[in-house]
Amino acid sequence: MKCDNCDKEATVHDTVLREGAWVEVHCCEACAAKLGLSGPGPTLNELLTNFVMPQLTGEKARPRVAKTKSPTCTNCGFSFEQFRQAGLLGCPDCYVAFESLLLPLLERAHEGAAQHIGKIPRRLAESGPAKSELETARLLAAKREQLERERVLRRQLEDAVKTEQYELAAKLRDQLQHLSQSSPSKAGSSKTDT
Repeated sequence: MKCDNCDKEATVHDTVLREGAWVEVHCCEACAAKLGLSGPGPTLNELLTNFVMPQLTGEKARPRVAKTKSPTCTNCGFSFEQFRQAGLLGCPDCYVAFESLLLPLLERAHEGAAQHIGKIPRRLAESGPAKSELETARLLAAKREQLERERVLRRQLEDAVKTEQYELAAKLRDQLQHLSQSSPSKAGSSKTDT
């Protein structure tokens, strides 16, 4: 299809209101720029995140904001925007450069914890170190798990109180009390005493 104003190929197709009637306009890039029809419109990703997804989830649409310059790593020049697209960092120094931006992501992924707490592998328990070392490792792992569970319960309790879900808050409070009373160190010491 040719441009309405010149003989170039039309790449911009729009419907405009002229004198009370809707008219289809077909223009090349240059003529569209002169008429003010072309310009930086929202990308497909912006349309989905700002308009479609909020309607599905019931949230309010987020206003379109101008893109700010993404922070970059001083060592490799990798930007945080590149990390968001690729899901990978450029070098070890990126962790330091983007620390303030990465911590909220890690906390969300680990349900409030900014540090990964591992578990003891089964094969270590079966053929691992001496029994006393293994028992110490188990107690430490159990204590870590308890602390993590307490942290998650506290966060859920705060959320329940904020949203005025008092019955849920009471149940969570009771779970926290029960969890603090059945400490792994108490359970481990009673096992070793017998």
